[in-house]
Amino acid sequence: MSSHRHADLGHTVAGSTGMNSVYTSAEGARILAQQYTALLDQWPVPAERIRVPTRQGETFVMAGGPKEATPLILLHGSGANAAMWRDDVALWAQYFRVYAVDLIGEPGLSAPSRPALDSDAHAQWLDDVLEALAVRSAAFVGTSLGGWLALDYAIRRPERVDRLALRCPSGIGRQKMGVLAASVFLLPFGHRGRRTMLNLALGPAPSEATARERAFGEYVLLIHKHFRPRREKLPVFGDSALGALGMPMQVTLGGRDRLIDSHGTRRRLQQTAPHASVRFLPEAGHLLKNQAQPVLDFLLTTE
Repeated sequence: MSSHRHADLGHTVAGSTGMNSVYTSAEGARILAQQYTALLDQWPVPAERIRVPTRQGETFVMAGGPKEATPLILLHGSGANAAMWRDDVALWAQYFRVYAVDLIGEPGLSAPSRPALDSDAHAQWLDDVLEALAVRSAAFVGTSLGGWLALDYAIRRPERVDRLALRCPSGIGRQKMGVLAASVFLLPFGHRGRRTMLNLALGPAPSEATARERAFGEYVLLIHKHFRPRREKLPVFGDSALGALGMPMQVTLGGRDRLIDSHGTRRRLQQTAPHASVRFLPEAGHLLKNQAQPVLDFLLTTE
């Protein structure tokens, strides 16, 4: 699987509107693909839009930065896509060849496949992605579900992961299910219910939000109108697996995270992976903003 081709963003996500669709309707999938394409048109640096073949179906990647630079793989969270990196990628692409990958089974332009999380299927999928991109090993940045996937890959393929920079990663501390339970009651209340749910999960939007930030917030609400998120608990990594991680790690946590137990995450890392650099932001929630520079400082550190 060593080839890739430029993406045709004029079509909606192929195969995503069947019986097992991750979307609520074919029209919803079309609306989200259209809105996502418009956001990609605002990507802050020159980038290739490519699709790579994998055993889980085609995977969409935004690739930018110097082609000869060290590769950096970005893995977004659940209910999101590569657009979540728009505020970070301009800085990172000055130093790295950045690949923002749309996770399979999420509301991007990759295949809707959702293989079992308690298997090596996602590691094999990332094998295919890296092979198609001609990347032997890379630094990884992952947030939430993307942080879980990056950890899973680092545990299964340590030789392919040079560094790990994780934001609010799942799989270390306890996953909080209160917001998920609340969504059952809130989502039937339409736009207002979805906004309340997201405020519970991520924290309220800042009052000084820019027009660009408000527009992106509306796009996130649109995703939760037309997309069916994962509802299963993510597997928790064992102590021995975490303790075996030898690559440099930076983990950034929000003290008021309502989706994962950030305090438990910090304690487990201190016990099992004491070499990890843990940044604990007491007043932050699950959505961590303005973290591009601290992540870059870590990625550029020589040890």
